[in-house]
Amino acid sequence: MIALIQRVLRADVRVGDRVTGAIDAGLLALVCAERGDTPAVADKLLAKMLAYRVFSDAAGKMNLPVRDIDGMGRAGGVLLVSQFTLAADTSSGLRPSFTPAAPPEEGRRLFEYFVAQARAAHPIVETGEFGADMQVSLVNDGPVTFWLQVRP
Repeated sequence: MIALIQRVLRADVRVGDRVTGAIDAGLLALVCAERGDTPAVADKLLAKMLAYRVFSDAAGKMNLPVRDIDGMGRAGGVLLVSQFTLAADTSSGLRPSFTPAAPPEEGRRLFEYFVAQARAAHPIVETGEFGADMQVSLVNDGPVTFWLQVRP
């Protein structure tokens, strides 16, 4: 399972004219399930993402997780957006292959599981809409972007 996480000052996702999720400071995570992923893999990725230290402490070092973005116990937002294209195989040719991505129903099930677990573990979780044509807006802070991947 893959999450491309970005430290943001704010982010939102829209489907048409409707905002489906929006956060202030926190993490925007583009999330992709791959073939063979399981709920246990999703759990490991979520734990890593929520604990990943990408926010600056008082000394300006990236030492704080989204659970404590200001060193004072204030949780940042988490915006989860499904994006199967993260699993693209681009090793040959000029057109990506999406064979590594989980089939749509398996991907939906794992993304919904990931969202439910995130909501149980973190106070501010917003989402896009699985399978929809979405428009994502963000102000990347830094810029700070990391690729997290957990394999079965």
